[in-house]
Amino acid sequence: MEQRKPNIVYILADDLGYGDVSSLNPGCPFATTHFGRLSREGMQCTDAHATSAVCTPSRYSIITGRYNWRSELKSSVLGGFSPPLIDAQRKTIAQMLKERGYSTHAVGKWHLGMELPKQDDFIEQPGFADSHTIDYSKPIKKGPVSVGFDTFYGISGSLDMPPYVYIKDDRFTSIPTKVTKGEGMGYWREGLTADDFIHEEVLDHLTDKAVEVIEKESDHPFFLYFALPAPHTPILPAKEFQGRSKTNDYGDFVLHCDSVVGRILSALDEVGLREDTLVVFTSDNGCSPSADFPALERAGHHPSYHFRGMKADIYEGGHRVPLLIRWPKVIEPGSTCDQLVSLCDFYATLAEYLGVDLAADEAVDSYSMLATLKSPSLPTRPSLVHQSIDGSLSLRRGPWKLEMCKGSGGWSFPVPGSKDEIQLPSLQLYNLEEDIREQVNVASAYPGIVQEMKGELRAIVEQGRSTAGPRQTNDGVAIWETVSWLQG
Repeated sequence: MEQRKPNIVYILADDLGYGDVSSLNPGCPFATTHFGRLSREGMQCTDAHATSAVCTPSRYSIITGRYNWRSELKSSVLGGFSPPLIDAQRKTIAQMLKERGYSTHAVGKWHLGMELPKQDDFIEQPGFADSHTIDYSKPIKKGPVSVGFDTFYGISGSLDMPPYVYIKDDRFTSIPTKVTKGEGMGYWREGLTADDFIHEEVLDHLTDKAVEVIEKESDHPFFLYFALPAPHTPILPAKEFQGRSKTNDYGDFVLHCDSVVGRILSALDEVGLREDTLVVFTSDNGCSPSADFPALERAGHHPSYHFRGMKADIYEGGHRVPLLIRWPKVIEPGSTCDQLVSLCDFYATLAEYLGVDLAADEAVDSYSMLATLKSPSLPTRPSLVHQSIDGSLSLRRGPWKLEMCKGSGGWSFPVPGSKDEIQLPSLQLYNLEEDIREQVNVASAYPGIVQEMKGELRAIVEQGRSTAGPRQTNDGVAIWETVSWLQG
């Protein structure tokens, strides 16, 4: 009799910092008990990274196993009305799992674009603003159900980006008729909103839908990709969590997210699937400045832990993320992995476990973590490329991290184009074993390492892949030949 394939529940938080998980941050002033349960019953990874420091691109890499900057999107993120980023010919992890007998379900924030039923006068507004030229009665094309998911329930972009209306599979669930706007930490952009779309209730409503998937699909292998809209803005902790963190609304919202994970784990327990399910919990990038870092610091909390930077940055605080994995039949409970891993490695890991031979153009930047999950001392990958919001790249190999920009490449000091940045060296090199806070740029002291790593990064870009296999092509405008470090 064939052994049952593991169910897979992948929970992706939005803008949760590494330091927001109390099992990873001994100084965290509040306890994330359900995140902690995953750590105790599974593995916590201390050197895990999103491929980007912002949300759309990091999600692209999770779903495709491919570096986000190989896509049409070379910097920044999409909006709620943006066209699809995943090319129709690009295979996804959902499609791979469907071919192996899984039912596949996406719940929550998509933010990878879709073809909305736009009217002739549609013009996408700058800054992700609202547009009133969508026909909400017509079907959506090229969304999640077009790239391998059997079902989808969620929102097109972030919770602070219109349109504020739920989508079920390829249809809007209602027609928005009113305009709303959020303020302060509960900020969302002004936009059309459906009557049943209440921002304060979205997180729990989506959790209800995720639990429904677990309950309905419990008799055969399923893949649930549950992308939380939180603790991203609008920061709206439910009343029962307000004041509990003893920090600010953001800290309370983290505890709300922690409770969501608890609900998912309880749902698996209740249907008897704890031992048969792989659960992954992580974040798409680092914590946003919308969390109010100064106020959190006054309360003794550091969302980026001891790492430099925040969401959007090339620094560790931008892309080093919490990664907690529970897989009872593979992972030793209470284990810790200090190896370099990436969220895009999920694709190859499942492929190896299921005995799938990947095509030449499939998951080209994904390395299997399977051996590492079984034996945490075994390395997964030789190096890893990160990207900041402005499109700057960095390469990590061993203790060394080479950053191809003068400053943060994002929102923290020194910001791109600022007077503080302009006089700085053209690139940065840090030894993270000696300088985890990225304070001392040692590029001038190690020119050989700089040249070697520039050459490796150049090859990774030009080969169209970082794994072994035939050369591939990158998508979009051929910007690479204009980048000086690619020339030698």
